[in-house]
Amino acid sequence: MIEYRGYTGIFEYDEEYEFFSGHIIDTRDGINFEGRTVAELKESMRHAVDDYLEFCEEKGRESPGCG
Repeated sequence: MIEYRGYTGIFEYDEEYEFFSGHIIDTRDGINFEGRTVAELKESMRHAVDDYLEFCEEKGRESPGCG
């Protein structure tokens, strides 16, 4: 598990494709992220959460799971 701004992401590694993929838990919306390295995975998660929070703000929605 990894965390960012109060959100928790879980991920798995596909050995065949040498690729990480994950998603944020405890939200009503699907927030996914991916990367070939742990650093890429973390960066992708940060971008996904930041984009999600920006989307919620634009739509006037409270973002669930925010810390």
